[in-house]
Amino acid sequence: MRADILIVGAGSAGSVLAERLSADPSCRVCVVEAGPAPSDPRVAAQITDGLRLPIGTASGVVRHYRSTLTERPPRHTEIIRGSVVGGSGAVNGGYFCRGLPRDFDGWAVPGWSWRDVLPHFLAIETDLDFDTALHGSDGPILVRRVHEFDGCTASFVSAATAAGFGWLADLNGSDTDAALPAGVGPVPLNINSGTRLGPGGAYLQPALQRPNLEVRADTRVCRILFAGTRAVGVECLGGETLTADRIVLCGGAIGSAQLLMLSGIGPAADLERLGIAVLAGLPVGTSTVDHPEWVLPVDWTPTHDLPPLEAVLTTTDGVEVRPYTAGFAAMVHGPGHDPTELPHLGVALMRPRSRGRVRLASTDPTTAPIIEHRYDSVASDVEALREGTTLARELIGGTAEVGEPSWSTSQHLAGTAPMGSGPEAVLDPSCRVHGITGLWVVDGSIMPAITSRGPHATIAMIGHRAAEFIAR
Repeated sequence: MRADILIVGAGSAGSVLAERLSADPSCRVCVVEAGPAPSDPRVAAQITDGLRLPIGTASGVVRHYRSTLTERPPRHTEIIRGSVVGGSGAVNGGYFCRGLPRDFDGWAVPGWSWRDVLPHFLAIETDLDFDTALHGSDGPILVRRVHEFDGCTASFVSAATAAGFGWLADLNGSDTDAALPAGVGPVPLNINSGTRLGPGGAYLQPALQRPNLEVRADTRVCRILFAGTRAVGVECLGGETLTADRIVLCGGAIGSAQLLMLSGIGPAADLERLGIAVLAGLPVGTSTVDHPEWVLPVDWTPTHDLPPLEAVLTTTDGVEVRPYTAGFAAMVHGPGHDPTELPHLGVALMRPRSRGRVRLASTDPTTAPIIEHRYDSVASDVEALREGTTLARELIGGTAEVGEPSWSTSQHLAGTAPMGSGPEAVLDPSCRVHGITGLWVVDGSIMPAITSRGPHATIAMIGHRAAEFIAR
């Protein structure tokens, strides 16, 4: 089959992009997804239950990647990514905060300023709590906040307000002329009445009836095919070849970077070391970024049957303190799985200076790449996390027992193929790969710097924004 546009990956950005591009009935769009389709009832139950995270070792809708968080000493963890139609947006906690205006203006990429992206944030959402010029009212993703807290969240919010932090009713209410101050407030969630509705369910599934849109689930792409420097198709595991006039990688920060490098686009010395012919020597995966997080157990009574995160505290120095409503096992498996496990606080640095990297381990596409966060490579980042942890202890230490912190990650890896015009850029401002014709990347890979909020809403916006460039 030959398509006009071939999208590799049906995650949050890919789902929005596919719906937008297939709205033109003359444009044939094919989406290739390595994970399963939601047609299996067991899959549907996992990805719609907004009160659980279907990310355990037995999950059939995620992939697990080993990562090294710090260098001295080496600390390891697993990164979890959705591998299902809907991607990570179908399995996450529903956090749907936008990036801040200064994030996008700070990118300094033409076409991606706050004023450029705000209409796309509005277009993707219907905010059920706020009806102002900063909120959408006609988009397919429903956004709402919890208004009455109990248990862990109530204890935390009470402690934060008693300590003098202001109440932020709308964490998506920041504009260039009205930046939000530090404070505590409810998280905008794409969870409605306990049901998670991410871009896969809100955008892609309703569009599947279109005759010009095809989704191939359980199909993994292992290599991009080229005629000279023009991308002309992809090769799938098993040998099937799919061709298209335009090819868009939406496999996420890990998947898209791995596929680029396997196909000869990446750091020349690294590719040559593995015997891969270099088509374009570009800095794929050389300066990645994520939100480092320290996790502290708290002897609160777990609050069950609630979204994992209902409110956060943000500080002026870029720390986000997160009162998770239950322990990790309860979020994944439900209450009672491990009665000894405690709820926990997360202390995350939202504007880190540390940079990591993603490298190929092998030319075998089924072998996971090497992921190194290097969170401890910048002393000021570690100090900011330490100060945030001290703040968290001061807030709740008088009413609850707080354990020792441990290194973790927010699971927000980004920036493996950033936009820009300098030597650090892989893509131009329209998300097209430098030096290559007919090939784009549209997902969290493209961020020149990570946003000051969790990136899910921003990644959905990126899919909506980039559709304009690719449709041309």
